Amino acid sequence: MPYHYRVTARSQAKPETVYTLLLLGVTWPAWSPIDSVEIEGGGDPAERQDVGDTRIFRTGRAVSRERIVELVADRRFVYENAGGPFRSYRGTVELAEAPHGGTDITWAADFEPRLPGTGRFWQWYLTRYMRRMAEGLAAYAATAADHGTAG
Repeated sequence: MPYHYRVTARSQAKPETVYTLLLLGVTWPAWSPIDSVEIEGGGDPAERQDVGDTRIFRTGRAVSRERIVELVADRRFVYENAGGPFRSYRGTVELAEAPHGGTDITWAADFEPRLPGTGRFWQWYLTRYMRRMAEGLAAYAATAADHGTAG
């Protein structure tokens, strides 16, 4: 049975600034609970990633591999989890210009856990975790925009 979560946040930054931060793996530890990131195959996380790139994220002892599967400039970032506790996992970050400036961020995913009976737990956990991700991205993007460090 597939499960779903959806969280939202609003940033004072423009969509292009938020989008740039999503493409730069090196920024993720600055705005999220993630401790470190590397690009599979030795790519540089300080360079923009593209469709087909796989990132390896470490948070404490947990490791996740996520492959970028779709990009729409300044609007959409789609990835799939390549392993871990999920049989399938497809996450989407949608960016929309907010009515009075800034960006509305919607971070959502459809997933199916490997272990039967754990879906509700993962739905609860991921909703909380991804809320931190979206809010961290929103705040960091606003700061980066103020200092001209993204985009």
